[in-house]
This record gives sequence, structure tokens and C-alpha cells, in this order.
Amino acid sequence: MARTYRIYDVFTERKLAGNPLCVVFDSEGLSDEVMFSIAKEMNLSETVFVHKAENPGHTASLRIFTPGRELPFAGHPTVGAAIAIAEHSGKQAPMSMVSVLEEKVGPVRCAVKLEKDAPSFAEFDLPRKSAPAGKAPAKELIADALGLKSTEIGFENHVPSLWSAGVPYLLVPVHDLGAAERVQFDVSLWERLAPLADGQLASCYVYCRGGVHHAAKFHTRMFATDMGIVEDPATGSAVAALSGAIRRFDDLPDGHHSCLIEQGVEMGRPSYIHLHIDANHGDVSTARIGGHAVLMAEGVLHL
Repeated sequence: MARTYRIYDVFTERKLAGNPLCVVFDSEGLSDEVMFSIAKEMNLSETVFVHKAENPGHTASLRIFTPGRELPFAGHPTVGAAIAIAEHSGKQAPMSMVSVLEEKVGPVRCAVKLEKDAPSFAEFDLPRKSAPAGKAPAKELIADALGLKSTEIGFENHVPSLWSAGVPYLLVPVHDLGAAERVQFDVSLWERLAPLADGQLASCYVYCRGGVHHAAKFHTRMFATDMGIVEDPATGSAVAALSGAIRRFDDLPDGHHSCLIEQGVEMGRPSYIHLHIDANHGDVSTARIGGHAVLMAEGVLHL
């Protein structure tokens, strides 16, 4: 059976940047094993498979696979799939729409804006708020795994912490851009120290203030060991986890806060993720993540 697919560059407004994503349409009848094999064949950070929604009021059901495992939730597949589904439906730009995508973490509400002669944009509400997920290892151990000095771990009152909004991350603040650029990730050392949360090994999310882009408030890098990737150009689920740490360590006052987060710079795939946090009574009431996506390629799977 022929099944169409498209490849998008996500969290970018230009091609050959951001995080590539394969979106496979008409995925009914594909087994878990076949979807996993397709993801390994594509060899991108994630491949998302579009199925009919279980709830007739929802837009679609998504299954998200990395080359290493299936994810219950991920940001760049959510943004990319929401845009791909809207564009694939033949809707004419300019237009705005709201869709609900079913993921294993739960239903995810997305707002999509299709622009004429410009990249499309999508933004989604976090299906789960970021919450502490356990205790972080000693910063000396973390520094060894990153090839840094222990004095380069942490800035201001930010310290390593473990958070999850569906996928767990050990968030590692580093002193500055120079430290972030010098990271040499040691997979074997990380696997010895990384804690388990939600039944998964926590991935490494390095962050510091500022960025190469003048508007970026945080510069980030993400390293994973059990996803079948070493470094990821853009990671929405990590930004979702980071929202809780930002609220705690920066002691955000009640109200709306927005920031631009850059990732993938060291890989030559600069990505820009929009994070919005609404704080109320000392906690995050809602948070949203958004970004652009551009179509790179399309084709047919003969399966």
C-alpha cells in the first residue's frame, strides 16, 4: 500500500535549519514494529505517524518514534504534524484553525496559522505541566560527563534539577555560552549517572542565559542516549520541562512571560522555540510552546 509522507524542518523559518521531521499520513494498519523500522530508516530525531482520531471531535491521533524508542509526547512532532495536517488538508492560506491531536500523554490542543508565501506557525498547550521528577546527581559527576569543570555547572541560583512534562530531563545550567559550546558529551558516563523518571532514563538538557540570536533568552543543547540520537537540534519536550525550572529558579511573578529559546546552533541547525508561561499564585497555571515549520520534501512509502 502506498502511503504519502512529508519532511518538514521544524522550529525554523528557513529550509535546512531547525529539526527535521518525517510525517507519515494514512498510517492505519502499520504495526508498532513497522513504524519503528520506518523511524530507523528515516534516521531523523523523530518520525510521526498520523492515524484517525479515536474521538470524532479531534483532528488526528499521533504515534511518535525516535530511532531508539516511542515517545508519549514531543514538541517538534506536535508542531510539525499540526502544520503538516493543516497544509495536507488543502486548506488555503491565510487562515487560522484549532486542532486537537491525540498523543499517548493525552489530547494536545494546537493553534495553527497558515500564512501565504511565508512559513506556517503552530502553538500548543502543554498536555502536562512540568513537575519535579526526582533528585539530580552531584554536579561534579555531571561536569565529568559533559567535559566541563564543576565550577562551570550552574549560574545565579540555577542548579541541576530533574523535571518532566511527559518526558524526563536532567536540566543542567552552565555558566555561559562558552561553557555550553565546549560540552563534550560522554555517553557511557551519562548512562552511569542519569536518574530514571517515568520509567525512562533522563536525557541531558544543557542551558544558559542569552544566546547567539540577539532575542534569545536561553541557549540550549539536548543529548539523549536511549532515543537513538546523540544531539537533537530542537526539543520541545525539554523546553516543556524547562518551564518548571524557569518558574522556580527565576521566581517569576504572577502574569504572562514569554521567551525565545535557541537550540541546535552548535550543530549548524539553529532552531527557535517560543515558550509562553502564565504564572498564578506562585505556580505555572498554563504554558505553551510554538514555532514555525517549512516543507522540505515529500514522497511515497511503498509498504
